[in-house]
Amino acid sequence: MLPGDGIGPEVLAAARTVLDAVNARGLAHFQFSEPLAIGWSASEATGAALPDATRDAVAQADAALFGAVTTPPNIAGYRSPLLALRQGLELYANVRPCRSFAHATSRPNLDLLIVRENTEGMYAGIERISDDGETAYTERVITRAASERIVRYACEQTRRRANKRLTIVHKANVLRATCGLFRRTAFQVTADYPDLDVDELLVDACAMRLMKDPECFGTLVTTNLFGDILSDQASMLVGGLGLAASGNIGARAAVFEPVHGSAPDLAGTGRANPLAAILSAAMMCAHLQLAEASRAIEAAVDHALRTGQTTPDMGGSLGTEAVTRAVVAALRVPR
Repeated sequence: MLPGDGIGPEVLAAARTVLDAVNARGLAHFQFSEPLAIGWSASEATGAALPDATRDAVAQADAALFGAVTTPPNIAGYRSPLLALRQGLELYANVRPCRSFAHATSRPNLDLLIVRENTEGMYAGIERISDDGETAYTERVITRAASERIVRYACEQTRRRANKRLTIVHKANVLRATCGLFRRTAFQVTADYPDLDVDELLVDACAMRLMKDPECFGTLVTTNLFGDILSDQASMLVGGLGLAASGNIGARAAVFEPVHGSAPDLAGTGRANPLAAILSAAMMCAHLQLAEASRAIEAAVDHALRTGQTTPDMGGSLGTEAVTRAVVAALRVPR
């Protein structure tokens, strides 16, 4: 359990409440760690945004749930602990579903998946400023190994979905070396999956198609920065960041998190939307092969949305705890 900063502890407590109900209904048997230090608050208290004990606990757990962290700009030596977890534990696949919800802000009949490479690209952390301070440089890192790994993961996920279409998203017409390598590697990998319907799009064209015709997509696979932007964009089709769940998945560890930030202006007000964190818990259940628990949580969230039991950002009037109670009350054991 990684509460973090801002509203992170509040939304993570909501997810924990729902998972306690899942345990009580016999759908799973989770054992929880004590809340572990991470983020800006941890840095101020201990000098480390990602203490060694936290990293080791995540590595040893079957899965981790994460709330949110504040990453202040222009703090010398400070690095996002989430990026450090992703890279240090090789959580190479960032997985963000985008499916319709029973809410007026959600476009109907959408069920797409964005799979984003999570360890390199523009977020490799290689930056410098010229001696005169007038020019800044960021190095983009794309490797064949990481590209092959993420595309193969996306192919395997697409095989499990009803829609077998996989779109490779890049900008190889301009970023000819880096995106060129990603694109070539992607098509080499997808040649092993003749059962999939594979195509490609330039990232700017993909952004336009997401707004114009999102129903045409099945799975998108892309590099780190492009996937970060496209997945936030896609979330607005189905209710926004308040419903956006994600997973950071590697071969030996996994961290599930709501996509929204730490929202310090909402911290302590009781108005934070817990549904993205609760849906992240549902994703975690699915990853752990607890399919009934995952479906039960998603159905309970759908019920809360359908009946208007939501926070103000979703047009409702309830607070964090009341929405959580509504989800728990709607949680049913599948028959």
